[in-house]
Amino acid sequence: MRLLQKIWEISSKLLPSETYQKLSRLIHTKDVLSVILTVAQEYMYFSKIRLLETNHWIVNCLITAFITYLLQLEFHINMLYVNCVCVLKACFKKINDDLNYMQRLMTNDMKSSVPSLICSTQRNQIFLIELKTLMKQHLMINEIVRLLNIIFSLQLLATVIVTFVEITCELYHYIVHWQGEVIITFDRNFLDTFLTSMTHYVMKVILIVWACETGKNQTREIGITIYDVLNSTRDKQIKGELQLFSLQILHCKNTFLTKGLAMDATLLAAMVGGITTYMLILIQFLIAAHSCDEKSGINITNNSSKRKR
Repeated sequence: MRLLQKIWEISSKLLPSETYQKLSRLIHTKDVLSVILTVAQEYMYFSKIRLLETNHWIVNCLITAFITYLLQLEFHINMLYVNCVCVLKACFKKINDDLNYMQRLMTNDMKSSVPSLICSTQRNQIFLIELKTLMKQHLMINEIVRLLNIIFSLQLLATVIVTFVEITCELYHYIVHWQGEVIITFDRNFLDTFLTSMTHYVMKVILIVWACETGKNQTREIGITIYDVLNSTRDKQIKGELQLFSLQILHCKNTFLTKGLAMDATLLAAMVGGITTYMLILIQFLIAAHSCDEKSGINITNNSSKRKR
């Protein structure tokens, strides 16, 4: 609640009503579609269990309701994290837009005629006040990002580990078969599992990575814009303030982390590479196990034939 209160305070100061409306449409559309898809997947999964296990239907219903509650709770906590990151990303974008607007004004001042230079001193003072305000707002957002990483750290780490293990085990169990050799087939069981289980995990990870990656890119754009503004002004005080702002951004690494693990596109690439690696290792174990069974069978046959002789 303290985190949400801080996000509301900074976003209400920075974001205009139009941005809030666009952001609310995106968040509500994402949440509604995700809930519908999750409920449909859970219904497909638990309907198969009920068909297979008709005895003790009361116990099965209670277990199903409890598991559904846990799945929905875990899913909505992850979606809450995505929503918080989207709001913080919009705040970073607002700071970057203010810097771009400041750069355009400075560029126009440099290209303007001599009579407009009378107001340059007053405008530079306004720019200095605006820069200090943006620096304070950036520090507040950085503190919220740090608090966000602390609160959701274990939740996200558990989500990543469970997703990795679930996808690896399901892929190995349903597409790898042994018929004298390793055969990879996509049968009906795999399609059912993909629709009921794997889509749920893949969708969560993709949404989290998308939000964190776009948020990280938005923070990088602020640093680039600061140097553009620095090249557009001649005032020494403004240049000094911009250099302090640049140093502040370098020290405040606004990266969305979970126990030191960056939640960005590199995580998604690492998960895909890790799943592929462990799939190859499991296939090698499968080949080795069957080769050992064949050798033991040959030895038993040879020993029995020798005894008969």
